[in-house]
Amino acid sequence: MLGAQPAFAGANLLVDPGLETLDANGFPVCWEQSGWGNGTVNYSVTSDAHSGTRAMRITVAGVTTGDRKAMMVENPSCAPSVTPNHQYDLGLWYTTTTPNTVVTAFRHDIAGGWQYWTDLETLPVTGSYTHTSVRTPAVPPHTDQISWGVTVYGNGTLTTDDYTMEDATVPATGTACTAGDACTAGSWQVMPFLNPVRSMHAIVLHNGKVLLMAGSGNDPMAFAAGTFTSAVYDPVTATFTQVPTPADMFCSGHVQLPDGRVLIVGGTKSYPAADASHGYEGLNTGYVFDPATQTYTRTNDMNDGHWYPSATEMGDGDIISFGGLRGDSSGSVTTELYSTAAQAWQPTSQVHQSWNFWGLYPSMVLMQDGRLFYTGSHVFGNGTPGSGASIYDYNANTITDVPGLQSKDTRDQSMSVMLPPAQDQRVLTVGGGNIVSNVDAGRQTDIIDLKAASPAYTPGPLLPQGRMSDGSMETGSQGKMYVSTVLLPNGQVFETNGGLHNRADPVFEASMFDPATNTFTPAMATDPIPRTYHSASFLLPDGRVMTVGDNPGNGSFDMHVSLYTPPYLYHGARPQITGVANTMWSYGSSQHITVDAPIVRAELIRPAAVTHSSDPNQRFVDLPLSVNGDGSVNLNVTSNPNLAPPGYYMLFAVNANGVPSVAQWIHLM
Repeated sequence: MLGAQPAFAGANLLVDPGLETLDANGFPVCWEQSGWGNGTVNYSVTSDAHSGTRAMRITVAGVTTGDRKAMMVENPSCAPSVTPNHQYDLGLWYTTTTPNTVVTAFRHDIAGGWQYWTDLETLPVTGSYTHTSVRTPAVPPHTDQISWGVTVYGNGTLTTDDYTMEDATVPATGTACTAGDACTAGSWQVMPFLNPVRSMHAIVLHNGKVLLMAGSGNDPMAFAAGTFTSAVYDPVTATFTQVPTPADMFCSGHVQLPDGRVLIVGGTKSYPAADASHGYEGLNTGYVFDPATQTYTRTNDMNDGHWYPSATEMGDGDIISFGGLRGDSSGSVTTELYSTAAQAWQPTSQVHQSWNFWGLYPSMVLMQDGRLFYTGSHVFGNGTPGSGASIYDYNANTITDVPGLQSKDTRDQSMSVMLPPAQDQRVLTVGGGNIVSNVDAGRQTDIIDLKAASPAYTPGPLLPQGRMSDGSMETGSQGKMYVSTVLLPNGQVFETNGGLHNRADPVFEASMFDPATNTFTPAMATDPIPRTYHSASFLLPDGRVMTVGDNPGNGSFDMHVSLYTPPYLYHGARPQITGVANTMWSYGSSQHITVDAPIVRAELIRPAAVTHSSDPNQRFVDLPLSVNGDGSVNLNVTSNPNLAPPGYYMLFAVNANGVPSVAQWIHLM
């Protein structure tokens, strides 16, 4: 006969389930006063609690129509993330003097927004605290969050306390998470709508929206017709706003300016001629996109044309741009500098010129001493001469080769990223191929410590292998090009997207890289949509990853949008940043924030500006913290603008389970 088996409880997914933490209005954090109808209603916080010191009370009188609710706030920070087809156990303690009391649930449809879902249970009248638990139906498709609580339809008084919500689909087995495979692999949802533009370029704006640029979208007919498109996507409402687009920004560079606007660098002047007299030609125009007005304004012209240029913000806020193709299809060796003080591109005579061809979309990462590291990641063919990677000192106008990069001529459409935290000055370069020789893309990764006296790449762990469209697994040295790497608020790097060959053979594989151990965790959930050429993945302020694009060799473009929910969003309630004393931060300052529960780390993450496996400005800046006696937190901001160039950042707070808050926007100047 078996002995007693251990009982395990899953993670409580609710923020402030005991109603003990109050917001600035004196009401429990993440709970709201809602409802409609006639009569009078009084919401209050009472000391008549089931446990702790606080409970929530609603008293309704004179009502003949409508209802009043004790409900959690319907936003990404407070409403728990859920998985379609899963069921959840909802519990609470209550007293009520009215029989017209029900447990009610709403759901967030990723296309339609918040909507009523179902009434789950009618609660009997009781004068003493009584516990109820009810299991939801299976969560409908296209649902990513639910909000629930107790609704009062009649006159009387309801008091509630100590709410719980656990995923009931997979029994708890000793870990906090009961979301099944999503606990370790995360999960994907393909949005039930299509992208209105061919998103070759994705820029996260400081209002939380995303600028998706197509220009002509790699479509010669659209180019000939002068049909250039872009749109702004709002992740909160899942809506797109079309934006008039004045030039072909296809294959431009882009970067956020210190004031939060977006600088667009170059683009497509011409597609290749039918008689082969010229190839792609680059524009010398620049534009600034203003998130407030959702309009483009032209800058003065650059000194040269640039098709596939880089764009890197320097520590003083100026933008430096290299490479790409000129207006005559030759490679541009002109360095361009955009002065944020003058709001203009500077003449060649006022810009240090190395006259070096850095290639197309050369990944140029700003170092803590103000120099630039060319990582070896680029597009279209072979890398630069020499070792394939180098350090450029703009002020001294010198180039120093960096040794150690493996297979430098098969790093086409690889991706490089400064690992968390930026203070460590370590860069990871992942995968790559060669669209000219079209060999199998590789598994190689390389890591460099830029703080070393003589920095050199060393081999990193091999990229995990994935399956092909026919279900077969990669073998040998087969890896991926068109790779995406995304910095996550828990300090991990999510790796996704890619294909085995040029614009063909998508590879379904995703992994998580841990900078602390230099290891990949394989077998993350994979996007059901193939993502190769012209795909992009990027972090949203709610901690999820959005993915767009796929442009195979037949010229088609996949218009589906996918959202990845990382494992950390299944490991319990989010911490809440309940107050930020000041959102304008200066270098070397100490900043005060309040949180609703203990946190173990906080950081600034720069919003993405990504295209063609390239976002050299992506970085995660650690904020050393100290906890005050009242539980509030002081954060120490770096004094070095080369570590965190001026501009807008997402501030995340992370608890001991690795669960991040929703980001607060901070302006660092």
